Amino acid sequence: TRAVSACGLYAIDTSADTGAMLRRRITEEMVADADEGRMAVTLLTFGFKNGPPRDSDLTLDVRFLPNPHWVPDLRPQTGLSLAVSNYVLGHAEATAFLEHATALLSVVKPGYVREGKRLATIAVGCTGGKHRSTAMSVELARRLREVGIATQVLHRDLGKE
Repeated sequence: TRAVSACGLYAIDTSADTGAMLRRRITEEMVADADEGRMAVTLLTFGFKNGPPRDSDLTLDVRFLPNPHWVPDLRPQTGLSLAVSNYVLGHAEATAFLEHATALLSVVKPGYVREGKRLATIAVGCTGGKHRSTAMSVELARRLREVGIATQVLHRDLGKE
């Protein structure tokens, strides 16, 4: 069963689904009515302190970026806030990383599609999953959509302390 909220978010009852069934349903929703050359990407943010996700195709580590956790005004916020996003994305290393990550996915996309893999999960991690991974994933999703890759962002550890 699927319900769509006023803001366009989906709620899916997964109580009877296996992981494979859920992946197939998400793929069908994100790539519905698309040509055979389309694929969808899920960017899954996480905190390394909670362990890496078990089911990702690629894992990107953004712990090399300056950590907003150590800036008192930014610590209580998340990477979804403009202040934290500007702080994280304002570093040259962040821009270079995003350019390379976008290029990487553009390169692997044809191979994934050729091999029948129309849904890829890319885990993006920082220490706690609250600041850097979140801000970087939102921006990476925007860039991937610009190059024609359907993308959603899920935050595994956002809100955990």
